Amino acid sequence: MPAFRQVGEKQLPNPVLCMAWSPKRDLIALANTSGELLLHRLANFHRVWSLPATEHTGKEITALAWRPDGKILAFALGDTKQVVLCDVEKAEILHLFTVENAVSCMTWMEVVEESSVLSSFYNSEDESKLFLPKLPALPKSYSTTSNIFSEEKSDEIMNLLGDVRLNILVVGGASGCVELYAYGMYRIATLDKVPGSCRSLSLSTDLKSLSVITEVRSVDNNPEICYVQLDTGLLSDCLPEVTRMARKFSHISTLLQYLRLSLTCMCEAWEEILMQMDLRLTKFVQEKNTNTQVQDEFLELLLWGQSSPELQALLMNQLTVKGLKKLGQSIESSYSSIQKLVISHLQSGSEALLYHLSEVRGMCLWKHKFEPLGLNAAAIEDAITAVGSFSLKANELLQVIDKSMKNFKAFFRWLYVAMLRMCEEHVPPELNKMTQKDISFVADFLSEHFSENEELFDRKGKYFNVERVGQYLKDEDDDLVSPPNTKGNQWLKFLQESSHLKESPLLFPSYPNKSLHFVKRMMEGVIEGCLQNPAEVIGKSVKQAIFMPLYTVPESSENTPRLFELPSQWNDKKANMHYVVFTMPEGSPCKLYMLRRATDPYRPVANSVVSVDLSNILSAGLQHNGGPADAQPDCVYSCLDARFYDDEMLTVVLCAPEGEEDRGRVLAQLPLGSAHSCQNEFNWDPALRLDQQSGSVPSQALVLENQWRILENMKAQFVAVNGIRKVACVLSANLRHVRMFEMDVEDEEDEEGGDSQKASADQDVLEASMNSQGDREDNGDGRGPDSGPESGAEAKEPMEDVETHLESQEELELV
Repeated sequence: MPAFRQVGEKQLPNPVLCMAWSPKRDLIALANTSGELLLHRLANFHRVWSLPATEHTGKEITALAWRPDGKILAFALGDTKQVVLCDVEKAEILHLFTVENAVSCMTWMEVVEESSVLSSFYNSEDESKLFLPKLPALPKSYSTTSNIFSEEKSDEIMNLLGDVRLNILVVGGASGCVELYAYGMYRIATLDKVPGSCRSLSLSTDLKSLSVITEVRSVDNNPEICYVQLDTGLLSDCLPEVTRMARKFSHISTLLQYLRLSLTCMCEAWEEILMQMDLRLTKFVQEKNTNTQVQDEFLELLLWGQSSPELQALLMNQLTVKGLKKLGQSIESSYSSIQKLVISHLQSGSEALLYHLSEVRGMCLWKHKFEPLGLNAAAIEDAITAVGSFSLKANELLQVIDKSMKNFKAFFRWLYVAMLRMCEEHVPPELNKMTQKDISFVADFLSEHFSENEELFDRKGKYFNVERVGQYLKDEDDDLVSPPNTKGNQWLKFLQESSHLKESPLLFPSYPNKSLHFVKRMMEGVIEGCLQNPAEVIGKSVKQAIFMPLYTVPESSENTPRLFELPSQWNDKKANMHYVVFTMPEGSPCKLYMLRRATDPYRPVANSVVSVDLSNILSAGLQHNGGPADAQPDCVYSCLDARFYDDEMLTVVLCAPEGEEDRGRVLAQLPLGSAHSCQNEFNWDPALRLDQQSGSVPSQALVLENQWRILENMKAQFVAVNGIRKVACVLSANLRHVRMFEMDVEDEEDEEGGDSQKASADQDVLEASMNSQGDREDNGDGRGPDSGPESGAEAKEPMEDVETHLESQEELELV
């Protein structure tokens, strides 16, 4: 029986650029040329969800990486130079950050080192929950008509942190710049001295070294593939301190995102309709024929009940009684919603931010432990001061909202009665009563808000600023049009008169002339500067330990997607080893080379470079299994792709030489143990590339027994594997045809025959459909207008079933 059981097959409408298996579930993520991100499950290659490309995020996906717990998927976009973190359960973007250079490769690893200090930190990490209230769920959308918040199911933003154990997202760019992000959010190190362009990355789980495959231009301008090992000893030596600092800074980054989204919700709650009063009064000033001031017109109406024809036309024809009621309701609804968001979200988020920054300040005082990591006490103090200023500005906005609501309520009540009298309609008795105190209150409001301002007209194109809340939500550098009136404030007067308190560091500056958005951006800038210093210090501590030129890039691979190209890397957590597998088709087409280095860059390793001779690798297997007639025992195979299945196994795609393609391509498992059992040691000449001395590399011949399978009716080229879930996905040379396999289960002959017939039929259908309809999805995906019944059922599957399936997968993991 053929090895490996085929469990799914699909012809895709768009070429695949990269694919990556989930580390915890039978799910595989694919990115195609249209910029779409797809998530498929193993069984029948059923699509769970798709995330289309957008102008906001980007359309050119260049790399994929799963968080080690399988709950977050990161993807990089080359056109917008962004890295996006996506929630796997809901296909929702939770966080994104911009990088300086376009990302060419990514990897996401988890630290496995254990110590008593780390265990104590893991157990006490949630102490903040004892002192801080739980942050309210962020509103997803806001409707002003129904005044209803549509809340997300849970605190997705706060769940970005995941497990307390340190995990690091490593991002590499085409310019050789490498960045490390703790928990996928906080940039913990920036490395800008990596030579060439990054092709693949592998950070050891003990944090002792970073293994990088780069493409470097040689003296004669030919591209060369090189192996670089960077010494990251500071991260390893200070692991408990790095974990504490990274966790705190990731909390801070998450809270900044929370405040940013809360402020966005406040801006959505504020409506442009609130500007109507200012614009109509400005138009009234421009069109009226008298020299009377607007506030005098309204005061005359207030005191004597009489108005000029121009004012009466403004109120009755432009504002109208119905429009006044709508404006009043809009203001009350909008201000109430903003007020609730400030109290429940901005203030609680600011308190949590102050708490975590204060804890970081405490770390700074332990100089022996944290000073080598670049923590700066002065920068932390500045960050705390900036957050305090933001809290003061949010409190100032609350006072402005409260005062505005009272003013508008009294003003609209009086104006509504006056307009009813103008049109000789009945005035309700409860509105007809107005005390002297009420008249004085409205008169003060008219004097303060209805005076014409020529300077304001030059700045904003209007003479009035009756609405005072919106100016706080404007994302601009200009000063507030109408800053709060602080005359008579005894506290401010006391501060100004006190020489000791005036410049005291214990008091937060208030920035009375700036908007809430401005103070928020200032706070973000100070905190970003505070977080940036450790990344620079740790980055400078990283040194290049090893540089090995491997081989020149063959011209035949220029059109190959770089994310599928060899070399492939692997980190052996148990043996603390870096593995690199690659081929050199120009000189040794039938050999597969393996380089291994200790994660400690200065520890020597025996048999650091070996090769596997693929000549006649299937001879015994073909004779034993009675292979097809065209697969002769003397067939010489070469390797198209190779990926590490686990610490002891390598999954490869093999092909016959030119002229013998009808023999079919082979999916096989190669044991690594025998490859490293070679007795001969290779002595590397540092003056030469490896391909220039490949004849001296020890070679080991392998013969497979039954761990291989001929891939019929498929021009296989690439493979993605997951040894934990024991699955593989094979991709064809045209990047559209995929097959899914369970690797530890043998297939049955009748199933094999059925699968082969199905593959042939699907391939014929694909060729016809691609020629006629181009970008249209195939029936199996259920997205095309002519999809059949089966695809329609797939497309209509409710999200509840999807989430149930993902939850069941998690339960299986626990079992």
